[in-house]
Amino acid sequence: MATDHELRLRERLARLRNVSLLGGARVDGELEKLQRQLERLAEETTDEDIWRSVELARHQDRPYTLDYVERLLEDWVELHGDRGRADDPAIVTGLGRFDGRTLALVGHQKGRDIKERTKRNFGMPYPEGYRKAIRVMELADRHGFPLLSLVDTPGAYPGVAAEQHGQGGAIARSQAAMARLGVPTVACIIGEGGSGGAIALALSDRVLMQENAIYSVITPEGCAAILWRDAGEKQKAAAAFKPDAAHCLELGVVDAIVPEPPGGAQTDPAAAATLLGESIGEALEELEGVPGDELRRRRRARFRSIGVYA
Repeated sequence: MATDHELRLRERLARLRNVSLLGGARVDGELEKLQRQLERLAEETTDEDIWRSVELARHQDRPYTLDYVERLLEDWVELHGDRGRADDPAIVTGLGRFDGRTLALVGHQKGRDIKERTKRNFGMPYPEGYRKAIRVMELADRHGFPLLSLVDTPGAYPGVAAEQHGQGGAIARSQAAMARLGVPTVACIIGEGGSGGAIALALSDRVLMQENAIYSVITPEGCAAILWRDAGEKQKAAAAFKPDAAHCLELGVVDAIVPEPPGGAQTDPAAAATLLGESIGEALEELEGVPGDELRRRRRARFRSIGVYA
């Protein structure tokens, strides 16, 4: 039986097939994209495929936010600090030009070696990181810049110090700030999309997900520890809650899957960046010209509907 998301994709595909093409219209490209997504939903995903996605999402050579910034944005200026306490290196923020337009970017950043990983806390932000992100979100809203979020974190840092500094409140305020924005917002899960640490930067008008990324409320190890009291059952847990891109698309949690080079983004970061840039460009074009009030209305309705069971 087809899922509601699959039915919506089929209805949209049928409508586009009946559209009379105008000069310069990109309906053909949209048709192809929707058809690819339907084909992906029809494919059978094995437990081994799901675990392979987990491994590729965590691959040490997978491109991180700053790798994509280097390849996609011109005139990049990184902004630091939350204007209150500190600068959290686990989140990078800044302004740059994408396809000739200025946009604001927020994203998680892991490290390549042990020194950088320690500095960036393995991509797990403190509350200061989310406050820094909120500052740049408000800057984007004030100046009318679209907001791009690149999500790649095991989750927000769960340590005592983070809780003392208001971790839960910072995550909630980040989501609230994104819900209020009157500018187009696009998020992409580029690696691990872990729990509240991920959704804090992903409450966007369009949510994309790279082919070998994962997006879930808990890590496979955490889930296994809760259900079976054994983190070694992580593959069994991943097979149960299916954090891979195909199943997230089927659930309607993400809007589209961004293809990767064969073998994963780490095999050809330049090609991965090109594919990601194309998807981001298409998403921004879809949102161009939509009034801020309408963006807010659609965004809130979309996220309030996720998880509703009838």
